[in-house]
Amino acid sequence: MPTRFIDVFNGDGDGICALHQLRLAEPRDSAELVTGVKRDIRLLDRLAGVSDAEITVLDISLETNRAPLLHLLPTNRVRYFDHHHAGALVESPNLELHIHPEPELCTSLIVNRLLGGRSLAWAVAGAFGDNLHEAARTAAAPLGLDETGLAQIREVGELLNYNGYGRTTSDLYFHPATLYSALKPFADPRDFLASSPALARLREGFQADLEQARRTRPFLETEGAVAFRLPDQPWCRRVAGVYMNEMAREDRRRAHALLVENGNSTLLVSLRAPLDNRRAADEVCRAFPTGGGRPAAAGVNELPEERLPGFLKIFTDTYPAG
Repeated sequence: MPTRFIDVFNGDGDGICALHQLRLAEPRDSAELVTGVKRDIRLLDRLAGVSDAEITVLDISLETNRAPLLHLLPTNRVRYFDHHHAGALVESPNLELHIHPEPELCTSLIVNRLLGGRSLAWAVAGAFGDNLHEAARTAAAPLGLDETGLAQIREVGELLNYNGYGRTTSDLYFHPATLYSALKPFADPRDFLASSPALARLREGFQADLEQARRTRPFLETEGAVAFRLPDQPWCRRVAGVYMNEMAREDRRRAHALLVENGNSTLLVSLRAPLDNRRAADEVCRAFPTGGGRPAAAGVNELPEERLPGFLKIFTDTYPAG
């Protein structure tokens, strides 16, 4: 029997909703929580020296965490849920893999499939947070919701996801572990929306940040691609993902990139493939150090300023006229 339980999860909406579903079905009140901002995905590095533990990993790339995972497997049991590019899969009697990189799946929907829809509303919230609106609506059909109910679940997912964006947790309104703990008592995201002061605060910040971002004009436009640039400010880092999601929904034929200055001659990149052609975002970003993601949405944590022309060429070449 394991002596410790450790839950490792991406700090965005999908990671939080995936873990919440799992723990509603399989409570682990003593589990240690390991998480961080959305871009902090090398989370298994934090478990060096851990043994005799049951480790659950959600919504972080296996490829990025391969080395620490291999170190953990001889002395720990690991369950791994994810939808990002994984590279070659790892085989071990101590590893249970649930990895599905299809573009219309997120980790919340993968967990929902395993649980047979037991906490479907939270899976739908996670899918909305990951900008998989069509998949979320399809998954939500058994809930029989009207548009008001569906919009409420969508808002929960998008606000949870918004909170995950930042350079460090100091940029965020709430540490992701704190936000996850706040929603633990709620079996339905609509109840969380109705009674949570955390979500009220996030809604206010979300609306203010998005209003500022909407005033930004693109610095590059082609028939197939659009790019924006924002300064080194916490609000710019917070809004990066949700703003790109909004732009992708409004202009489905074109790819969108947002570049946020890091303050050290590098740029934080958020990239969204066209919603009508969800491909290659991860390939574009993996061409640069600190880049990764999935075909529909990807990013680069620190793109050197001198490599920006090269990034823009790959970006526009990958997405010609839609």
